[in-house]
Amino acid sequence: MDETIDIQKLSERVNEHSVFVDLLRAEVGHVLIGQQRMFDRLLMALLTNGHILLEGLPGLAKTLAIKTLSEAISADFARIQFTPDLLPSDIVGTQMFNLQRNEFTTMKGPIFANFILADEINRAPAKVQSALLEAMQERQVTIGDSTFDLPDPFLVLATQNPIDQEGTYTLPEAQTDRFMLKVVITYPHMEEEREVLRMQLAGKKHKVRPVVSLNQIREARQALHEVYVDEKIEKYILDIVAATRNPENYRLPSFKPYISFGASPRGSISLALAARANAFIRGRAFVIPEDVREVALDVLRHRIGLTYEAEADELTTDNIIKEIINQVEVP
Repeated sequence: MDETIDIQKLSERVNEHSVFVDLLRAEVGHVLIGQQRMFDRLLMALLTNGHILLEGLPGLAKTLAIKTLSEAISADFARIQFTPDLLPSDIVGTQMFNLQRNEFTTMKGPIFANFILADEINRAPAKVQSALLEAMQERQVTIGDSTFDLPDPFLVLATQNPIDQEGTYTLPEAQTDRFMLKVVITYPHMEEEREVLRMQLAGKKHKVRPVVSLNQIREARQALHEVYVDEKIEKYILDIVAATRNPENYRLPSFKPYISFGASPRGSISLALAARANAFIRGRAFVIPEDVREVALDVLRHRIGLTYEAEADELTTDNIIKEIINQVEVP
């Protein structure tokens, strides 16, 4: 079969199912000024059935972003404020005894929504974090003797405050690995902040309209699986991940003392899926090296363990990933 015709047909199918991206971007753009990268990453996670760990200072529109996206997709949204006294049952639900019926009734928790904002996840103790992470992985929860499936789609956006460390419970590396992306949010550009300021001063409030259905998202997920990933791209992804484990094999011997462990196979899978989603939301039916490079930081920054030597030399995982990307041969 002619490969050119296949790619042509595939491009038509991808274009057909990615039209909603521009609709979403336009509708969300009425409320969310700037933060285009955060919006794209939310969309990537939604399309690939992944979850996001978001690190940023307060007031950078993290809550606004996921709430606006849920409204534009006509999906259920729940915000869970993580605190030290939170219990697993406060998230997943519990069983209450009904005196009138003389039986236990299941009360579902806020986890039963399409979009979950887990605000300041590192403020809750380990057992609460584990309850959320288990639900993320299994996409079901058990309350009493009954098991309930979570809604589809199901997206968790967990936030961490990078400056307030007192009274927090750091997420273990094995648990952060369950997040497909770790996105670091920075301050907006001055022009974007000026626009936000003027909107607030003018009292403008745009009512977000649902422009995309959940069925469209499910269909887009199916189309995403057809985005072509060449063998050379697969090798490129595997080389980048392998370089986080054995940098000396990729002409980076100086990094060896700085890395205690590299990305797991889950990192390879997430990098391939994120690159594929990046191509899809740009209306392309095939992945190019630039797609991989564009998402590599967000996929890998929380999957690399640093030694004390790295901390002493003020070296971050971002520094290492950028150097790896520059060093690994591009197909």
